[in-house]
Amino acid sequence: MNNQSIEFIMAGRRQRRRRWILVTSLLAALACLLCCAMLLLGSTIYPVSDVIRALTGEHLKGVSFAVNTIRLPRMLAGLFAGFAFGLAGYTFQTMLRNPLANPNVIGITSGSSAAAVFCIIILHASGAIVSIASVIAGLATVLLIYILSKGKTFSVGRLILIGIGIQAMLDAVISYLLLVSAQQDIPAALRWLTGSLNGSGMQELPPLIITVIVLAPIVIVLGQHLSILELGEQSASSLGVDTNKTRVLLILSSVCMIAMATATTGPIAFVSFLSGPIAKRLAGAGFSGVIPAGLVGVNLVLASDLIGQFAFEYRFPVGIITGLLGAPYLIFLLIRMNRRGEL
Repeated sequence: MNNQSIEFIMAGRRQRRRRWILVTSLLAALACLLCCAMLLLGSTIYPVSDVIRALTGEHLKGVSFAVNTIRLPRMLAGLFAGFAFGLAGYTFQTMLRNPLANPNVIGITSGSSAAAVFCIIILHASGAIVSIASVIAGLATVLLIYILSKGKTFSVGRLILIGIGIQAMLDAVISYLLLVSAQQDIPAALRWLTGSLNGSGMQELPPLIITVIVLAPIVIVLGQHLSILELGEQSASSLGVDTNKTRVLLILSSVCMIAMATATTGPIAFVSFLSGPIAKRLAGAGFSGVIPAGLVGVNLVLASDLIGQFAFEYRFPVGIITGLLGAPYLIFLLIRMNRRGEL
């Protein structure tokens, strides 16, 4: 390879790096703007100075309660849950080399949801118990899907089909729990199942925040190997990647984050499904899309929540808005994959 070819390759790499940095910076800036909007906007729009004073501990009548008790927890829940959904969705889609292989479609979210609904309706539990049950159920669902799809050789298509079947079964369990539950418990369970930031409290957020802070760096660091894993088992091993260890750590970290996010906000529809494709389209190839996907997840959740609060006559939970965005893309993706013979 001559010097001209090397320089051409390096120039392309520099261009891709500049694009990745620009896109990531813009996504981060948009996320910051949306966080500010979540704190400023509501039934009453407060000045920036009053919001800052309330956040720094100064007591202002009306402002302190609205900002610190209602808007700040809502914003933090959307921020950390959106980042968790985005990271986990991108990880599964890239690692399994299929855009349908995300926690929403293959049943992982439904496993966490079924456990959480059981705790809420049957055990009348909340907080840490719901979070722990969601994580355990999410891991158990992953293990069950993997065992059933393994066979003689591992097949992504088989895993997706089995995951869809498991999801249908778990959705039936959730429906049964709603049927046998007490009348007064149904509204709370339905609001939670829709995926909502309503009613988020600071006391519920520490498990989610700690989980994301601890596990997100693991996914970001190991996410650099995702593009190598896409090349296949033998190619990745020959390039020095411990494929088994990398997959296990990525799966465990992603499932724990998405289960904890689901326990906190409910299964916000299609965020994990949309974040990866949008991040790849914006950031381009050549560099890890883990961080852009997480930021896309944050922007989707926060923007959808603001739309649900202020764009219509009635206020809608964030899950309804993300569902309206994600459902047409899912149909488009299924049609495109069918034409390519990938289904």
